[in-house]
Amino acid sequence: MARPRKPLLSRARIVEAAGALVDAEGLEAVSTRRLAAALGVSGPSLYNHFRTKDEILDAVADSVSARVDLSMFEAPAFGPPGGTGGAGGAGGAGGAGGAGGGADWRTALHDWAHSYREALSDHPNIVPVLARGPGRRPAGLRVADAVFGAMTAAGWPPAHATRIGALMRYFILGAAVGSFAGGFVDDETAYDPSAYPHLGQAHLLAERRREVDDGAFETGLTALLDGLALQYEALRGPA
Repeated sequence: MARPRKPLLSRARIVEAAGALVDAEGLEAVSTRRLAAALGVSGPSLYNHFRTKDEILDAVADSVSARVDLSMFEAPAFGPPGGTGGAGGAGGAGGAGGAGGGADWRTALHDWAHSYREALSDHPNIVPVLARGPGRRPAGLRVADAVFGAMTAAGWPPAHATRIGALMRYFILGAAVGSFAGGFVDDETAYDPSAYPHLGQAHLLAERRREVDDGAFETGLTALLDGLALQYEALRGPA
């Protein structure tokens, strides 16, 4: 038999097309009509793979979660933050391993946060779906499971481990929603010094967007990890 001219419809093809549409035009642009046209199929054929549009968007969101690196949580044992220095600042996000030679939970959170933000950086329009929580999405649940498991293995009480997972998601997803620096226009006349005496250089922020946003993320992440390290010491005593 001759091969079909177009590839057979599959969940993967639908998710890929929906993801491209979300990236280009936002969540509201996704409809069965638009997807069917992009895939060269009839609208009803999509329902052989997904029951609703929300299921499609969930699958798109999960495809982004699947790109997050979780290998830092696979160490055989976790301990308190070790040493000083490293990317995490005081307390040592890049310090030596914890008790028993296990991984440093602070390092793991730091590296995971950067991987998560990187996965979202090209897909900010899907963040509102991710912000609803993992629900039944497999990749999203693997992320939640890995973070919680690593924190409890490091000695955090389960309630604290849950709060840490939530806190980190709030911070990372919030950072992915938009750009602070990108919110200023590249026009020196836009910021009247009589009205905004401290924004004389604000028109330069847009061209330094990556530098400002990356620096802000690292500053906030370090502050979060510093605070968590203090709480950890209060719970368990000094390392």
